[in-house]
Amino acid sequence: MMSQRRGGGGGGERLDYNVVHKLPHGDSPYVRAKHVQLVEKDAEAAIELFWRAIKARDRVDSALKDMALLMKQQNRADEAVDAIHSFRHLCSKQAQESLDNVLIDLYKKCGRIEEQVELLKQKLWMIYQGEAFNGKPTKTARSHGKKFQVTVEKETSRILGNLGWAYMQLRDYTSAETVYRKAQVIEPDANKACNLCSCLIKQGKLSEARSVLFRDVLQEKREGFDDDLRLKVRVQELLDELQREEEAAAVLASVECGDGMDEIALVEGFVKEWRRPFRIRRRLPIFEEILPLRDQLAC
Repeated sequence: MMSQRRGGGGGGERLDYNVVHKLPHGDSPYVRAKHVQLVEKDAEAAIELFWRAIKARDRVDSALKDMALLMKQQNRADEAVDAIHSFRHLCSKQAQESLDNVLIDLYKKCGRIEEQVELLKQKLWMIYQGEAFNGKPTKTARSHGKKFQVTVEKETSRILGNLGWAYMQLRDYTSAETVYRKAQVIEPDANKACNLCSCLIKQGKLSEARSVLFRDVLQEKREGFDDDLRLKVRVQELLDELQREEEAAAVLASVECGDGMDEIALVEGFVKEWRRPFRIRRRLPIFEEILPLRDQLAC
């Protein structure tokens, strides 16, 4: 029975085979591409077959998205971006938002941060215009095989979080702070609070950073904090960084204060020297040597 399933036996066994490997039914170019991707584990061959599926207009929405994600895994993110730009006009209106999400990840993967920022702004504008989710307040999303509902507020907060990260990569910490604060107002969570804290540290706003970390993460225990070991590690890293920055700031303030006192003392010394009664100082030997030649030099 197992050998028949692996080799693709009769009808009922074929059904079980497809279910086990999460394969669509049929023998179209797209189905063959999925078989090569999921069963044979041949990424390059699967990408080629996805190309054929797109050209054959076979499940273009899924084929283009699957191919782009597979290209990303193969470190071919720039090619995936070009593919989406070239073929998304063949996809349905319902697939455009999903393709935008793939593009955002691809831009991040290949370091095209400015393009990522523009696309994120565009998505925020669509939400503002009421065009997101096809005009509905929620949409059904899928993650790890499970379906769940996403609200417009949650999607807005997610996009703002991504936009804040992009601004951080561009070292535009002022814009990043603004975006993270808006995200926290809409839907507070511990990860974005940590990002905001990091952004404030970069700007030297240490007291605000410490306040955010304690108020929005440690005291409130935002969603996901207790069960997320990585988040706890990051919080400790931020606390350590804050302590280092605060100690460095204290040392710098002390040095600047000391430098100021030295400058004051130096100025006071010059003033005292200037106020002393004028007195003839002993000439240096060189002047004694030059003096007999004064008249000759004058000529």
